[in-house]
Amino acid sequence: MAIRTKVRRTRTRSRLARPAIWACKAAALLFVSSVLAVLVLRWVPPPTSGVMIERRLGAFVAGTPYSVSYRWVPWDRIAKTAGQAAVAAEDQHFPTHHGFDFESLQRAIDAHEEGRRLRGASTISQQVAKNVFLWSGRSFVRKGLEAYFTVLIELMWPKRRILEVYLNVAELGPGVFGVEAASQRFFGKPAAKLTASDAALLTAVLPNPIRLRADRPSAYVEGRRAWILRQMAQLGGTALVDGL
Repeated sequence: MAIRTKVRRTRTRSRLARPAIWACKAAALLFVSSVLAVLVLRWVPPPTSGVMIERRLGAFVAGTPYSVSYRWVPWDRIAKTAGQAAVAAEDQHFPTHHGFDFESLQRAIDAHEEGRRLRGASTISQQVAKNVFLWSGRSFVRKGLEAYFTVLIELMWPKRRILEVYLNVAELGPGVFGVEAASQRFFGKPAAKLTASDAALLTAVLPNPIRLRADRPSAYVEGRRAWILRQMAQLGGTALVDGL
């Protein structure tokens, strides 16, 4: 009887352990897959992005037509003014931080506590993590995954690659992704020929590229363009991205 009881207990423990084993295996598989995906995209252009997929699914569920304009171009076919404008507007500490700008985050928290509007403090690296691998939203799960992918990106990609991917996948208008598609759509020329004013205008819509338009800039967008141009000059011009 004692032997039978011991066997039953062993079998019960084995059954209870199986879900934990499968969970560990699934976690290991996800970890390896994510590392491989980030590693491959260090050299291979992303065929699509999480945000593009999200937009398509949203349009499909709503039953509305939707098309994506996305044209990948390498770093040497993007005007330096585009990278300069992005860093000046979105992440001025990009060349020196390691994925997270805690100083900007603290300023954003302090401003919110003083009653001012809460503004984003995501770095370019964080935005790449979200745009390429994840989806929009503010849940703790999504933010946790964003931090995880940000660490992987910063470990595996040089800064120039991070900025190159960002400039190619950033949403710059409804269905318009990347500076090449945006430059062709709004200015009728390739991204290689973007002027400082053009680049600043494209970057000016980034807080909300669905509502803010580069082809029909509001007074707010024009004001942001002027501010971005001043920041670009103060940060030393294209020297800001030359050393990446």
